[in-house]
This record gives sequence, structure tokens and C-alpha cells, in this order.
Amino acid sequence: MTRTQKQSDRGEEPAGNSAKQNGRGAASAVQSVDRAVSVLEILARHGEAGVTEIADELDVHKSTAFRLLGVLENRGLVAQAKDRGKYYLGAGVLRLAGAAAVRLDISQEGVPVCRELADELGETVNIAVLDDDAAVNIMQARGTASVTAQNWLGRRTPLHATSSGKVLLAHMPPTLREGLLARPLPRFTERTITGASMLRNELEAVVEQGYGITIEELELELGLAAVAAPVRAHDGKVIAAISVSGPVYRLNPDRLPELAKRTVAAGVELSRRMGYGF
Repeated sequence: MTRTQKQSDRGEEPAGNSAKQNGRGAASAVQSVDRAVSVLEILARHGEAGVTEIADELDVHKSTAFRLLGVLENRGLVAQAKDRGKYYLGAGVLRLAGAAAVRLDISQEGVPVCRELADELGETVNIAVLDDDAAVNIMQARGTASVTAQNWLGRRTPLHATSSGKVLLAHMPPTLREGLLARPLPRFTERTITGASMLRNELEAVVEQGYGITIEELELELGLAAVAAPVRAHDGKVIAAISVSGPVYRLNPDRLPELAKRTVAAGVELSRRMGYGF
């Protein structure tokens, strides 16, 4: 009796068949994602459509189209008009599009602001946005005096140990901020603030003075200091932070107040470009 026959007699599945099934499962998952995206494109094109119309366009059975719509509806990406039974794009799509638009707008409007500030101060300028429980840098410009080759683009950094992170944390809704402060705050250097009470006091100062400062609070920033200011959307909500960073021997206590003033002014200018103040 062959091994395959023995496996069959014991109710086992041959290894080759298992691998094939895994391959088919992966292909099926990819196909489902592709079809789900196609459903969103159909609704974007037509405004609204029924299950039969969607099934016809996808060339699938109505039950398959119905399952796809059910998943998308559960995630808020589509909604159903109860009186007509037709589906249309849900608010979840607007949320995703809005998040993408904010980053795109800041990336576009932030270019001249970042470059001008970097040229004026000779230091590295970054723009960061909130990414769940971290700050992620979406733009960087280096000044003529910049000595670091560190590339911060796309890098997620902790909120409590960076100047941009402190600005974003300080302007969060209180409930969300307190939820983050309730978690353990990792220590990266001897200067990192790890006590929630002490950090709350600093965040209050950030809001009051209009900017945040860090001095060697992150391992990757040993020898560096930074100052950051908020960037606001048209409705006044803080959506980003613009920061200036450089070596501590240049960003010293005597120079920091002037750098903070210029960074705040750049934040105001970028906020204006984003529609705030009109």
C-alpha cells in the first residue's frame, strides 16, 4: 500500500494536496480582495447599484456579491438605501479618503514652508502627523548647517520622546490622550520623561506656550535637540507638527527661544495654507 493510500485510509490529507489547498486559499483571498475593490469602484462609478447589477458586472453569482457587500457594509465602506435596496459608498470611504487627503495636502503645501525654514535656520525641518500611538514624518528638508545624515521620512517615533510627538499628544482629545498616558512610557535615554504626571505638566506647557521641546530624549536623537509647533486644519484641529532639529551645541538654551519663535511662525503659515484663519 502506498503512503498516499495509507493517509487516505486514515482520513489524512496528502502533503501535496495540503500545499495545493493553501495555494488555492491564498489565491481565493486575493481574488476576494480584488472583487471587494471592484465593488467600491462600481459604486463610485454609478453612485448606487443593486446586488444583481453588481453581480453582473463582477460576473459572479448573486450570493457572492451579497457576501462581499455584507463585509463592506460591516466595515462602513458601503451602506444600503433601505427603501430601494440599492447600495452606495459609506462614510468609511470618506474617512479613509479624508486621511489620505490631509497627508497629500500637507505634503504639497508643506514643501515651500519646510524649505524656507531650513534655508533660513540652516537646520533640519520635518513635518509629522499622528499615526495611531506614534508620530510619523512625512516631509523633511535639510539646511546648509545640517550635520546629520539621519533620514526621518516615513519613520514612526514615540509621542512622549519627540518634540513633534509632544505637540500632537498635547492637542489630542483628552480621552484619547489619557488612554495613551495610562500605558507604560518607555525610557530611551536618561532624559526621557516616563512619568505620566510629569508628562501631563509638560503637555500643558506645550499648549500654553505654543511649542514643544526635546533635548536628547530619544536614542536616535542623542546629541540632538528639537522644537516643534502645531499645524492646524481649516477647522482649527491640530493635524500635524512642524519641527526644527539640530545638534545641542547649536540648539542651545540661548538660541532655542528664537528657533521656537520661527518654528511657531512656520506652523502658522502652513496652517494658513491648510485653510485655517479664513
